Amino acid sequence: MPRRMLIPHKSVFSYSRPPKWLNGPSTMNSAGCGYRVFSANSSATCVELAKRITERLGVELGKAVVYQETNGETRVEIKESVRGQDIFIIQTIPRDVNTAVMELLIMTYALKTSCAKNIIGVIPYFPYSKQSKMRKRGSIVCKLLASMLSNAGLTHIITMDLHQKEIQGFFNFPVDNLRASPFLLQYIQEEIQDYRNAVIVAKSPDAAKRAQSYAERLRLGLAVIHGEPQCSEHDMADGRHSPPPSIQNTTIHTGLGIPCKRQPLYPGIELPMMMAKEKPPISVVGDVGGRIAIIVDDIIDEVESFVAAAEILKERGAYKIFVMATHGILSADAPNLIADSSIDEVVVTNTVPHELQKLQCLKIKTVDISLILAEAIRRIHNGESMSYLFRNIAMDD
Repeated sequence: MPRRMLIPHKSVFSYSRPPKWLNGPSTMNSAGCGYRVFSANSSATCVELAKRITERLGVELGKAVVYQETNGETRVEIKESVRGQDIFIIQTIPRDVNTAVMELLIMTYALKTSCAKNIIGVIPYFPYSKQSKMRKRGSIVCKLLASMLSNAGLTHIITMDLHQKEIQGFFNFPVDNLRASPFLLQYIQEEIQDYRNAVIVAKSPDAAKRAQSYAERLRLGLAVIHGEPQCSEHDMADGRHSPPPSIQNTTIHTGLGIPCKRQPLYPGIELPMMMAKEKPPISVVGDVGGRIAIIVDDIIDEVESFVAAAEILKERGAYKIFVMATHGILSADAPNLIADSSIDEVVVTNTVPHELQKLQCLKIKTVDISLILAEAIRRIHNGESMSYLFRNIAMDD
């Protein structure tokens, strides 16, 4: 079994060798001139990923001060010259999302006005990515954020596992959407005993493509949970039913005391009635009896659906249940719900700070993905191809 290097004080799995797809000529040169790496976070816990990346690159973290004034305003001060250089801003997203967004925008604008050559945002988890579709009388907030980042001065973005890959089309500059699947697959192979007796599970039909991609590369079976009781993201009202039906023979008042009849807006047009969507009773498509069940997804935030899926899998005979996700947001009471559930382990990457949640629940484990972010920074600065980082990566990951 390949050796792995543990970081005891942070309990983050950081492998001593890169995944097989990243074992080419990718030495991290400590080229101090020509580019700088800054952290846009004002919180000490959020700077950890930036320090890991700079250690792999062999450079020092750029000197900048980011803080909140007493009135709540964000202030950024750049403490060194950045004129004519490539600048990489690493911004992880803590629970206070809006503060993190403002920190990124203000630092980007400060670097732009300081005559930086290129400003590249390294945003492992892109905020507001769940609001990338029109809802009833709502807005596509993710598109708004993309426009704000462009106007502030960003020229490139490095991110990881966008919630919807179509989000890349919101930007008018390059977006590199990296994948965490090689690191999660390596974790399954090296840390889950008897993983050959496992089955990959999609907790809803929407996640079936990702689960199928994992199952095919691990040569494992696939199971899909169908008929979940709660509404999925695709069931939300999108505004198509918001106009009221045509009103016929309705009496209205003109204000002059003379009632009149309102005529239908489009007389003579009758649309066919749509049957209401109704979910079937919850069921599991696939055999999980006597197996290890591994649920895969891109984001684990509110965990009620994962806990419900684990209960169903336990009833169907699964004797161990793992949850694998790229972004471990784990909002609200998620750690306590996981601790009291049938889930044996939740494995996420360090794209989002979650040290507080790990203290509340010992079932949460972390996989370090700073290696691929550091390699992406090196390749972009040196003008090398990024396609090497996507070798053997499936589109459905």
